[in-house]
Amino acid sequence: MEWLADPSIWASLLTLTLMEIVLGIDNIVFISVLVARLPENQAKRARQIGLALALVFRILLLLVLAWIIGLTAPLFSIFGHDVSWRDIILIAGGLFLFYKATHEIHQEIEGEGHDTGSGVSAGMTAVIIQIAIIDMVFSIDSIITAIGMAEHVWIMITAVVIAIGVMYIFSGTIADFIAAHPTTKMLALSFLILIGVTLVADGAGFHIPKGYVYFAMAFSTGVEAINILVSSRRKKKGAVSK
Repeated sequence: MEWLADPSIWASLLTLTLMEIVLGIDNIVFISVLVARLPENQAKRARQIGLALALVFRILLLLVLAWIIGLTAPLFSIFGHDVSWRDIILIAGGLFLFYKATHEIHQEIEGEGHDTGSGVSAGMTAVIIQIAIIDMVFSIDSIITAIGMAEHVWIMITAVVIAIGVMYIFSGTIADFIAAHPTTKMLALSFLILIGVTLVADGAGFHIPKGYVYFAMAFSTGVEAINILVSSRRKKKGAVSK
């Protein structure tokens, strides 16, 4: 029980937990966009399964640290850049986000985005499979980052469990908000394209600081919040005048 009196352990746990929560923002946005196309009862279930998969993937990856570290070993070089399995996975995940976000935007603009009946794109199984794919991509990136911030596996696992718990608490609110406001869904899809760009760039050897990405997302979200507030006030004034 000596670790209870070790401030470095607590500092490491707190720092890693906050980092995992921040890195989980990408995961929440993706899950929220996908479940918005499902009926309410299925959306909640898919969100729970999606976050459970994220937790399972992260813990399993932490238990095979040697394999994870091996993913960063160079496989071959292109134009002087050493390409590893991690790079390939990040690029593939980024391209998947490109495709998914573009496909969803197309459906929204073409007027097909509100169909929540049967169909492959709106089916719960298809949604869970897509969540699982991107969960794996985000998990690998998250865990590789975590390895350099803590010495003990149990600290990493504790941080991951806490972070997923926080994500679960807020994911429902975010998903409901995106479903209720179509403009925020388009903004979220734009975020997915931005996240896809960062994944592909990182995999290609061009690291984009996460702080820039999250600042852009926070600024855009702030502007959208003001637009929603102004729009709701106009609707209230219009209803009163009538």
